[in-house]
Amino acid sequence: MPGKYQAYPEYKDSGFEWVDMIPIDWAALPLKFVTSSKVKDGPHETPKFIDDGVPFFSVDSIQDHQLVFEGCRFISSEDHERFSLKCRPRKGDVLLGKAASVGKVAYVNTDKEFNVWSPLAVITPKCEETGRFIFYSLQSALLQAQCDVFSNSNTQKNLSMQTIDNLIFAFPSGNVANQIANFLDHETAKIDTLIEKQQQLIKLLKEKRQAVISHAVTKGLNPSAPMRDSGVEWLGEVPEHWEVKRIGLLFSESSARASSDIELEYQVLSVSIHHGISDKELNEKELDRKVTRSEDKSLYKVVHTNDLAYNMMRAWQGGFGASKLSGLVSPAYVVCKPKTAINSSYFELALRTSNAVTELKRYSRGITDFRLRLYWEEFKNICVPVPEIDEVDDVLEEIGLINSKYDHLALMADSQIKLLKERRTALISAAVTGKIDVRNWQAPQQKQNKREAAA
Repeated sequence: MPGKYQAYPEYKDSGFEWVDMIPIDWAALPLKFVTSSKVKDGPHETPKFIDDGVPFFSVDSIQDHQLVFEGCRFISSEDHERFSLKCRPRKGDVLLGKAASVGKVAYVNTDKEFNVWSPLAVITPKCEETGRFIFYSLQSALLQAQCDVFSNSNTQKNLSMQTIDNLIFAFPSGNVANQIANFLDHETAKIDTLIEKQQQLIKLLKEKRQAVISHAVTKGLNPSAPMRDSGVEWLGEVPEHWEVKRIGLLFSESSARASSDIELEYQVLSVSIHHGISDKELNEKELDRKVTRSEDKSLYKVVHTNDLAYNMMRAWQGGFGASKLSGLVSPAYVVCKPKTAINSSYFELALRTSNAVTELKRYSRGITDFRLRLYWEEFKNICVPVPEIDEVDDVLEEIGLINSKYDHLALMADSQIKLLKERRTALISAAVTGKIDVRNWQAPQQKQNKREAAA
């Protein structure tokens, strides 16, 4: 690290390929030499989950280097005791993702009883100070690179228990590991606070963007325009000169399937609750995650430019899209052909507003949220605002400018987060490998207390 921190006075060759020069009194060692036992993992069976009981975690429960209890799954006390014969995580242990999200790491700082699934490795250090140092070391570029290289990626990445036991660390002598951990506790907390502020900014920008767009598509662009009651609860007041019409007067349902040679060559598209209808064909990775694709394209529905399409099961979450090209969509989608020359992108945006989504959910049918479906027969009766065509074009143009502005601000915040995360990793990497000497570092409060005592 340049400038701010000093290096150690003398270094030596570590003797290991993964670790270059280390301070003269440090040692490069496999992890197993600083733990009280071999690394363990949880059950390789799928437990029976219950509504309440002992928290049970997998890799997805680690967020921002912390174990998150909120939203976790639960197992019975009997299963917990049975699994604990092999592995029982305790306060002071370090958890490492060894499958799925390899390299995720968390320090256990709770006395709560819990257990873990096999994708998490449990590392039990010889003492608390060593555990915190291991926790930070596993976040360093040195250890993350080892996790990446040694994980088996034939199907999905996986670290064996033996590999984890033999990961190479740089270890300081004496009480220096504790000092380094204290230093990193303080310094990473400052960086994490800055990251959180940028994340909050992105969240606020998203909310502000949606509020501005919602206002534009339901109230227009002229703040001085006379308003009237729309007679529709979810809309409230609309500009006096706007109409309010049922979807059925603006669109008709189309069930046309691909039949001609041209249609059978169309791309397979999807409707996202975040981005509307795709304008490019789904790749194989996206298909595995989102759609079960049939080789028989004649099963798909045809959409053309300006058609409105929605996923019946995701409509109540805003799963609408106005197509910008001709393509094919799942037969589970509803395709709506416009009866007017109005740009359907306007209706897509109107139907994505929070009030409209509430209305869409009210018209959807199903026992639970996960089974809700919005059928055409219900959808066609929903009322939407209808400005004049020229005004629709003005609204869409303004929203394009709004999106460009907020995209730019969000991109700047994202870039700042990326730089802060890089700074965090670089600082950790430098401290846990002895590239910077923090033995004389003191927390600001400690420094103040010493100055007061001297006075």
